[in-house]
Amino acid sequence: MKEILDIQLLNLLLGFIILVIPVSIFIYFRVKLVKDLLISVVRMVAQLSLVALYLEWIFNLNNAWVNSLWVVVMIFVGITTTIRRVGIRWRYFLLPFLLASATSVVIIDAFFLGLVLNLEYTFDARYFVPITGMVLGNSLNHNIVGLSTYFDSLSAKSDLYYFLRTNSRQGGRVLHPFIGEAINRGMNPLIATMSVIGLISLPGMMTGQTLGGSSPTIAIKYQVMIMLAIFGGCILNLVLSILISNRFIFDNYQRFRKNVLRTGTAAGKNA
Repeated sequence: MKEILDIQLLNLLLGFIILVIPVSIFIYFRVKLVKDLLISVVRMVAQLSLVALYLEWIFNLNNAWVNSLWVVVMIFVGITTTIRRVGIRWRYFLLPFLLASATSVVIIDAFFLGLVLNLEYTFDARYFVPITGMVLGNSLNHNIVGLSTYFDSLSAKSDLYYFLRTNSRQGGRVLHPFIGEAINRGMNPLIATMSVIGLISLPGMMTGQTLGGSSPTIAIKYQVMIMLAIFGGCILNLVLSILISNRFIFDNYQRFRKNVLRTGTAAGKNA
């Protein structure tokens, strides 16, 4: 395999010229996202630069406690982003989302790192940190869609919920249509992505490994594994987030507490 081609700093800076296209489109159509885009790009570069320095250190140190602490930070960042983007209140969802994320990470990592890869050292930073990060990063995106759908449905279709609760003997299964809709909306994009991998695009992990000199066959094996891990982690995280949250968002009479939603958000406007 050929040695990986490095990107010189000048060439990397040249790549930023492509932003002229989206910025021009935003300005032409008066889309007020130029500032958000520029801030996001600056944050991305700064954060990735800091992470690169940190990962060099964490990979060399390769300490289970330090690696686990980094994963806890990733979980917390994901939770705070989800709560903010979905538009729900901290005091009701911080603990449920923390439990859901931690549980899904433990299950997925134990299965894929401990059993599938059969690592001698399960907390090996070169596997534990990036694979957990990919699972959590994808869970963030699909959780936002799924949870928004769930809370919007409960708020907008409250009459249906109370009708089912009053006239049905299904007990907790009354919520199944709402949970099912959330899972459908949250997981459909990921299923669509999995169905076209290799036909439309080469995923990031496979591309990175190939560019790094790995055999395409080995890269494919890892990509299949990570996609299975991502899908399992995403659906576990979403379902656990909903089920654990249900313990907090209904009162003793099984009435939906609309005050768990913030006003001014997609869900909150229906409250």
